[in-house]
Amino acid sequence: MHPTDPITALPSIGESRAALFARLGVFTVGGLVEHYPRDYDDRSRVRHIADLALGVQNTMRGVVASAPEALYKNGRSVVKLVITDDTGSLEIVWFNQPYLRKQFVKNKEYIFTGKVISNDFAGGRGQGLGRKCLFKMENPDFELLDGHELLSGGRIVPIYPSTAGLGQKLLRKLIYSALDALSGQYPEDLPEEILDEYRLCPKYMAVRDIHFPPSDACFFNARRRLVFEELFFTQMALFRLKGRLKRESGVAVQRLGAEELLAALPYQLTDSQSEALADIFADMRSGLVMNRLIQGDVGSGKTAVAMAASYAVIVNGWQAALMAPTEVLARQHFKTISHIFGKLNIECVLLAGSLTAAEKKRARQAVSSGAAKMIIGTHALIQEAVEYNNLGLVITDEQHRFGVDQRFSLAGKGELAPHVLVMTATPIPRTLALILYGDLDISVMRGKPPGRAEIGTFAVNGTYRRRIYAFLKKNFDEGRQAYIICPAIEDSGSGLSAVKKYAVQLQEELPGYAIAPLHGKMTAAEKQAAMDGFARGEIRALVSTTVIEVGIDVPNATVIVIEDADRFGLAQLHQLRGRVGRGTEKSYCILISDAQSQLGREKLKAMQRTSDGFELSELDLQTRGPGDFFGVAQHGLPEFKIADLSKDLGILKEAQAAAVNVFEAGEFDGENEIETLISGGKGKGKGMAM
Repeated sequence: MHPTDPITALPSIGESRAALFARLGVFTVGGLVEHYPRDYDDRSRVRHIADLALGVQNTMRGVVASAPEALYKNGRSVVKLVITDDTGSLEIVWFNQPYLRKQFVKNKEYIFTGKVISNDFAGGRGQGLGRKCLFKMENPDFELLDGHELLSGGRIVPIYPSTAGLGQKLLRKLIYSALDALSGQYPEDLPEEILDEYRLCPKYMAVRDIHFPPSDACFFNARRRLVFEELFFTQMALFRLKGRLKRESGVAVQRLGAEELLAALPYQLTDSQSEALADIFADMRSGLVMNRLIQGDVGSGKTAVAMAASYAVIVNGWQAALMAPTEVLARQHFKTISHIFGKLNIECVLLAGSLTAAEKKRARQAVSSGAAKMIIGTHALIQEAVEYNNLGLVITDEQHRFGVDQRFSLAGKGELAPHVLVMTATPIPRTLALILYGDLDISVMRGKPPGRAEIGTFAVNGTYRRRIYAFLKKNFDEGRQAYIICPAIEDSGSGLSAVKKYAVQLQEELPGYAIAPLHGKMTAAEKQAAMDGFARGEIRALVSTTVIEVGIDVPNATVIVIEDADRFGLAQLHQLRGRVGRGTEKSYCILISDAQSQLGREKLKAMQRTSDGFELSELDLQTRGPGDFFGVAQHGLPEFKIADLSKDLGILKEAQAAAVNVFEAGEFDGENEIETLISGGKGKGKGMAM
């Protein structure tokens, strides 16, 4: 038998069971043995009846003393069984499973795993034991001891993702059967030199031991091998995909026009900005399509880089489009870019959901006619009704908030392959960036434009709130503004600070100053009105959720107060802190938390210690995992079967190093695995879609 054989090739699986496995995405024999456990139950410690622990799960073995009893009690069926060993007897009961009466044979030995409780009935009567069972076990898992390999007791037992009709005992039996059928037939995917160099066990041994590990050591060796392989092939596929993208002809850019654009800016570029632009211009002039990620810390000046890249394609006769994840951020970009591009006689248009039908029609006409050279908006940019005249560059801002499909939908609006520029202000450890953005070349921007103020960060508890109100009043009297961030919108009794209630309380504390709420339940028009009032200085404080996390640029805002700061991740706290310090005035970030946990205290200490977003992202990854960077669905990556990037970074680095060596050598036999990952074939997930 071969792993590619259909699952129905196994004698115990017919069409009906195959249909159940299809729900789990399992279609082949290989897919069945790669249906890895989601958890394990250690049942390797087998106790005597006299040594059973009350109130917890136990595994024990015993002989059936007499035929099982079946009766009905309080409207439900009860199957009772008494078993014995050399140390005593135990009653076992199952509820609403009358068929189990036929599963047991007197004088046969079985192994059981279940919770032991006091026996109110103190059974044993009618069993011929001459003594009572003081304890009982309810609804245990069981298995006959007849010399075969134990799968559900007396060992570390796998727990699988399942569906109705496929119970755990059946899954263990079928997977064990598939493993047995593939013994000696399982192909090795990794080169022998990689197995030797990284001390990896053979593939079949790894697959067998991940299901039924004889010991902890066998489990860890098996998992390391399988994680390594999964990440290795993912990295190889990304390298292959990047090579394909690089071979695609791109929009021709001859004149960059950098001097004209830079002359229109009210500031000089930093070294980091200049280096990122040099990377972009080199890509654009290569004749091949650009696919580049600009990864810049908060306030590092990515918008100026995006403007320079856009201007370069515009002066060569093409259009540029910038897509932002929220309308607030899209409008912020439109305000900034149209101000600069207006000096250069370049028409900019905004496409967003809150525009009137007439405004949307005028904007789309300007885009399709080519009159509009710079198009800025939300996901409205990729709607079918929007037709571009000659799209030469697509920019997605805060890419981690988009799916890869959305990025490519925008790129697909061009008749020729437009250049692609991706920006994110979420610092991502480079190791993870290679997975998340493996199809992109990466430029990193550090530092801030000259003149930006430093931000003092302070962590305090709730007893400081009165002093904070006084500090806010002092800043308001000096003409400054502030943000107050709450984790909740409405008071739900959870004890968390809520925007609506807090805004009212703060207005009472500071009468005479305009205080406004801002949160996701407001309409787009309401949110924009609050932001516009804040930008004009009419509103002194915005009491907001994290809706202001990215893109809000009000240099006059010098204080941000974050309530229940321990509830946020480090990456998010860093993003929020970046809303202040955008002007020349000294700025402050005040973190309020009454957290008692060690993790919460360490998080706030880290925020006080450093303003380096890349350092904080490494710490965030260690404490919270990669969810802050990847979002829910990992944005187009194949669904990892076994790798967990929050705890497998060490293996990831090894797999990436191996992939680099193999890819640069130029010869590798694992083409099928790479193509499968890219295309999403053989039921292995969504594909990479990059």
